[in-house]
Amino acid sequence: MGKEQEAAKAVDEKEYGSNLKARETWSRKFDFLLACTGFSVGLGNVWRFPYLCYKNGGGAFLIPYLICVVVGGIPLFYLEVAVGQFMGIAGLNAWKICPLLQGIGISTTIIVFFLNCYYNVILAWAFYYFFSSFTTGDLPWAKCGHEWNKYCVDFVNVRNIDCNNTEKFGNLTYCSNQTLKLDPTTEFWENKALGISEGIHDMGVVKWDICLCLLFAWIVVYLCICKGIKSSGKVMYVTATSPYIFMTILLIRNSLLDGAGEGVRFYVTPVWEKMANMEVWVDAGTQIFFSYSISIGALTALGSYNKFKDNSYRDAILFACTNSGTSIFAGFIIFTILGNMAYEQGVTVDKVAESGPGLAFIAYPKAVTKLPGAPIWSCIFFLMVILLGLDSQFVGVEGVVTAVVDQWPGYLRKGYRREVFIGCICILNFFVGIPMVMNGGMYVFQLFDYYSGSRIILFVGAFECIAIAWIYGIQRFYDNIQMMLGFKINPYMMICWTVMAPAFCMAIFIMSTINYSELTYGRPSGDYIYPQWAIAIGWSMAAFAAVFIPGMVPFQIWRYGLKPSEYYLLLKPQGLKEHQLRPQDHGEINLDNFRDSSLRYRANNVPIHNLEAQPNLYEKRDAGRENPSFIGERL
Repeated sequence: MGKEQEAAKAVDEKEYGSNLKARETWSRKFDFLLACTGFSVGLGNVWRFPYLCYKNGGGAFLIPYLICVVVGGIPLFYLEVAVGQFMGIAGLNAWKICPLLQGIGISTTIIVFFLNCYYNVILAWAFYYFFSSFTTGDLPWAKCGHEWNKYCVDFVNVRNIDCNNTEKFGNLTYCSNQTLKLDPTTEFWENKALGISEGIHDMGVVKWDICLCLLFAWIVVYLCICKGIKSSGKVMYVTATSPYIFMTILLIRNSLLDGAGEGVRFYVTPVWEKMANMEVWVDAGTQIFFSYSISIGALTALGSYNKFKDNSYRDAILFACTNSGTSIFAGFIIFTILGNMAYEQGVTVDKVAESGPGLAFIAYPKAVTKLPGAPIWSCIFFLMVILLGLDSQFVGVEGVVTAVVDQWPGYLRKGYRREVFIGCICILNFFVGIPMVMNGGMYVFQLFDYYSGSRIILFVGAFECIAIAWIYGIQRFYDNIQMMLGFKINPYMMICWTVMAPAFCMAIFIMSTINYSELTYGRPSGDYIYPQWAIAIGWSMAAFAAVFIPGMVPFQIWRYGLKPSEYYLLLKPQGLKEHQLRPQDHGEINLDNFRDSSLRYRANNVPIHNLEAQPNLYEKRDAGRENPSFIGERL
């Protein structure tokens, strides 16, 4: 344990008692990089990036994407990690570095809580498909003839079909006049797995098979993280690395399929004229936030488990290379199989390219049915999906738990209270997720996904830059990083945090607002348009997360009883310990000690009888801390 950790432990023990458990740190330096990679490299890299790359000009999309990585992704990623590492704490307390915008800590915790609620539903679907793949015959979505099939058309190689030849092909359902024709994979997804209803107004009943898979997913998550980062860090050695093995196996197998080369050409061929489209830049910017896990609080939590002197700057660069490299690599896996699907169906790749759940639970399962040993390849694919999702979920839950535990360490870092609290969080998330495993659950899932963690994270990211660069002080933060790392980092980061990154966040936010369209859900029978009351719920979730950033300002003024002449104290960091201060920072007046400073000032400038007449006007300082702490309200 370093001097900084020993000092923090001594302060905590003095304030909360000697039976307080020490705050954990990573066992190995590599654990932090692995945790960041496991958390951020997830399903978005596999099912979102390849589709966006095709949709927005193929190889040309890589240009705005990489620009966004350099301007926004890496700087904002490292900003959050550095704040967590410097403060040695997460959540609300981490943003005591800027009391005026301390609400950032609450907003990010709410966002990641919403994310945890619906993200594990994806794992429940993946577990359901994984268990369904254990069969010695055909996969259950390979052919029609099941009780859930209504408009089913069996897979056929349409390249060899001529519906005008009624004598040979007239009896095929494919050539019938049936208006709605669905393949067995789509019907398995909609009718069997989801049991989907007609809309969010018709929630139906709980799908108990999926509900049990959701419960199983939460049990797995709890068992892996209940002992803290030391246990979850060991688990992530498997969950964060093994997907790359499965991805490589799948790429080799897919590359041998007919039409794979055509799929790759669709993926990488640049369509330069699309770069002038605003939507391309919006997609690139939001993908960076989505895949780098920015503005959801978990990165600050991960950074807070670093030792004060750890080189997180190097890890941030390595992470960016790994994350973006994985996205590009996953594109080849997906588009080789989509190229084969297009070849088999006699259509172009754009007719089979999908995004989101449709790619993972329709397009790919459809493709593996035609491979020799289909159940084996299906098991490998869904095991990869599960592993990619699990470590993301580990860190997401840890982000919420760490934020709350750091807020009330005196209650939750004693005995087994932390383990019990983690269990309570998992149970709460499970019950919030139950509406998403009902017949109308997919509509609720899309509502969470579209509103609770999309545009709002851009808003939060901009305020993070403002808090550090413009209020706390960019030069001071640069000095703090030098104190941690022992060397000065590239001044490019200073430019990004001060100007480029906040401008990037607000530009993408404004462009996404201009391009805003209300949520719809595409179904084979047509797009479902959400009612206004459902959209209002979605915006309420987004607003609930955002409102704490401005809302904390009047609360802080009320809490500390600040007079207008004292509002400037909201711009001064509080809670800093000796090792976090530069020489020129000693004696700085802040919300922790301003009453004592006033007392010292008045003692030297007013008659002593005035103080004797009002002995309780100011709080007394706590002599056991480097900086005096605020204990109670002004009397």
